[in-house]
Amino acid sequence: MTRTVADVMHVGVTTCAPDALLMDVARWMDADDISAIPVVDREGFLIGIITRTDLLTLLGYDEYWRTLCAEHAMTREVVTVTPEQPLLAAVQLLAARRIHRLIVVEPDASGRQHPIGVLSQTDIAREMVNAAQHA
Repeated sequence: MTRTVADVMHVGVTTCAPDALLMDVARWMDADDISAIPVVDREGFLIGIITRTDLLTLLGYDEYWRTLCAEHAMTREVVTVTPEQPLLAAVQLLAARRIHRLIVVEPDASGRQHPIGVLSQTDIAREMVNAAQHA
């Protein structure tokens, strides 16, 4: 049986609005011990992502970054997968794009994406350890 993203992903995701202050985004990352927050529009559809790396890059601007909103710092091209996709394809995508996580989405009929979870390198490593222990 082929493993899917749904078998390994972390269900649920902390999101923020485009007008959320970066200072608040940094606090939410710290409080939830997460390294990225998807940015969603008013209807809850994915429009970007902010990572800890994005925030660290902005620290060079000293106090200025504290006045910025999520939409100013977010990456608009978010790499996503759906729960039904094969896990191997997701692993290959992570490696090819040299990223640490994929946002798991449920697309609607128009193609807009609603984030429902995250598949991280940590999730995949945990799955590999579990598989090895049960082999």
